[in-house]
Amino acid sequence: MSLDLMLTFIVLVVTTVFFAWGKLRSDVVALLSLLTLLLLGIITTEEALSGFSNSLVIMIAGLFIVGGGIFRTGLAEAAGKQTMKLGRGKPFLLLIMLMILVAVLSAFMSNTGTVAVLMPVIISVSMKMKISPSRFLMPVAFASSLGGVLTLIGTPPNLIASQTLADYGYERLSFFAFTPIGLVALTTGIIFLALFGRKLIPERIAVRGDDSAEATPGELMKLYGLNDKIYQIVIPLDNDQLTGERLKELKLTNRFGIYILTIERKWRDKRTFQPKHIRKPAGANTVLKKGDVINIEGPKENVDHFAATYGLTIHSKTEREINGSLVDAELGVAEILLTPHSKFLNEQVCDLEFRDKYGLNIVGMNRKGRYFFQQWGNEKLQFGDALLVQGNWNKIELISKEFQDVVVVGQPTEHASDAKANGKAPIAAGIMIVMLVMMTFEIVAAVTAVMIAAMAMVLTGCLRNMDEAYSRINWESVLLIAGMLPMAIALEKTGGVQHLSDIFIKVLGELGPLAVVAGFYFFTMLFSQFISNTATAVLFAPIAITTAIQLGVSPYPFLIAVSVAASMAFATPVASPPNALVMTAGGYSFMDFIKVGVPLQVILFIVMMIAIPLFFPF
Repeated sequence: MSLDLMLTFIVLVVTTVFFAWGKLRSDVVALLSLLTLLLLGIITTEEALSGFSNSLVIMIAGLFIVGGGIFRTGLAEAAGKQTMKLGRGKPFLLLIMLMILVAVLSAFMSNTGTVAVLMPVIISVSMKMKISPSRFLMPVAFASSLGGVLTLIGTPPNLIASQTLADYGYERLSFFAFTPIGLVALTTGIIFLALFGRKLIPERIAVRGDDSAEATPGELMKLYGLNDKIYQIVIPLDNDQLTGERLKELKLTNRFGIYILTIERKWRDKRTFQPKHIRKPAGANTVLKKGDVINIEGPKENVDHFAATYGLTIHSKTEREINGSLVDAELGVAEILLTPHSKFLNEQVCDLEFRDKYGLNIVGMNRKGRYFFQQWGNEKLQFGDALLVQGNWNKIELISKEFQDVVVVGQPTEHASDAKANGKAPIAAGIMIVMLVMMTFEIVAAVTAVMIAAMAMVLTGCLRNMDEAYSRINWESVLLIAGMLPMAIALEKTGGVQHLSDIFIKVLGELGPLAVVAGFYFFTMLFSQFISNTATAVLFAPIAITTAIQLGVSPYPFLIAVSVAASMAFATPVASPPNALVMTAGGYSFMDFIKVGVPLQVILFIVMMIAIPLFFPF
C-alpha cells in the first residue's frame, strides 16, 4: 500500500468519524477533508475545486430554488390541507393518503421542506380527530425518504449515481429510471407501516378528552409552567422613573432578569371622547406611560426586586386572567421547533433578538421534555429545541413562513392567515411541469432545465427576488457535495477505489454479482444511518461501479443499490433531517426509531434484492 493511499484512507476514516460524531456541521467536515487532501499533496488545486464547478452541485442548488418557489406559493401546503380534509375521520385511510402525498412531493422537491410545511397541518388535524400526532409523523418522515427514490431529482444520491455512470462513460439514468424501484419501495413501506405501525409506533403525545381536541394557547402556557410566573403591575401616575424611555434603553431583562410581555393602556378617543382600552405586545421601542398595566414574566424574586426598585405594587392574577392578558383575538402564544438547518442553531437565546426582529417574545423553552424557565437566556439552541413565543397572531403567522428555520406547531389554525404569494401557485406548478418535461424528454441538459426553472421562479414572482432565491438554498448540502467529490477523486488517484473494490470481490465475488450488490446495499445502508446519505453515496458510488466493471457485469444494478440504500435511513433519528424534525414534535425516543426502522430496513433489503435485478439485470 502506497503512502498516498494510506494517507487517503486515514483522512477518509477521520472524516467518517467526524460525520458520525455530529459536533461539526457536515459541510465543515467535508471542506476540512478537502483541505487536508490538498495540503498533503494528494490532489491538485484544480481537483480540490472541481466540485464547485460540477454540474451536479449547480443542479442541486437550482432544485432548492425551484422547491422554494413551490413552498412559498403555498402549493404544497394546499395539497396537504386538501388531503387532510379528504381523510378526516378515517385514520387508516388518512395515513396512507399522507404517505403517498409526502412521497410524491418529495420526489420533486426537498423532503425536509415537505415535512416541515405539512407538519403543522398534520398535528392540528390529528389532534382534532383525537388521535396522537405520533401515529402520523414518523410514517410521514419515512415516506419522504421513500419518495426520494421515485425520480432522478428526488434525492442527491440518485443524481450522484447518474453522474458516476456518466463519468465512467455509461449512459446517464433517465428522469423516471428510478420510478419502478421507488414504487416497489414505497408500496412496501406503506404496507408495513399501515399494518404494523399502530403496534410499533407509540402514542407519545397525549390527546385531550374534551370537545376541543386541539391544544389551546392556555394549555401551552400551562404546559410550560407560565401561569405562576406571570405578574401584573400598574405604573402609578406619580412614577417618573419608568416612563418616557424605550424598553430597550431601560434594559430590564439584563438588570432584573424579567420580560415585559404585554401592555394594557387606557386612552380617550379624540372623535367620540369615549374611553378606550387597548392591549398590545411590548416591543423594543415601546415607551411606558403612567397608568399602564404591564404583564411581566420572570422568577418571583426577580419581579420583587424590580417592584421594590421602582416602588411598584404587584397584583396577583388568576390563571384565567393571565390567559386573558396574553391571549385574545390579536395576541397569542405558539410553540415553534428549530429545523435541522436553522440559522438559530448554536445561538444563545438572548442573542436572537426575537423582539426586535420578529416582534415576538420568547417566554419558554423545551428541550427533550425538559422545560426551561430561569436562566435559559444563555442556553445555546440545539436542533429539536422548542420555543414558546408570544405576540401578535400576524407576527406568529409571519415567522411560520420561515420554514427553513422554524416550524410552528402550537398555533391554533383558526388564527392562521392564508396569505400566500397570491395567484402564483398555478405559475409555480407550471414551471415545475415544464422543467420535468424538459428533463424527461432531454430537450436540454438536466442542469440547464433546472437553471431555467430556478430563474423562472424569480422572474415570475414565485420568489420575491434573488436574495430570497439564495436564502432557499441549503448551502450546507451544496458545500457537502462540493467538498466530498474531491475525496472520490483522491480515492481514484491513489488506487483506493480499486483496493476497496478488490476487497468486495474477494469476500463476495464467488457468490455471484447479486451477493456483491447485497454487500454494497448493506454497507451503504449502514453508513447512511449515521452520516449524510449524500456523503455515503459519494464514497460508495465509484467503488460500486469499479467492482461491476471488474466482474464484467452491468454497473446499473450496483449504482441503483447504492443510491436506494443511501436513502433508506430509518433506524435512527439522525439518519435523515425529516427523522430528526419529527422527533421532538412527535415526542419520539431514540429507541422508537430502532423499533420501527430496523424491521422496515430488513424487509426493504429483502424486497430490493429481488426488485433491483428484476428491473436492472446484470
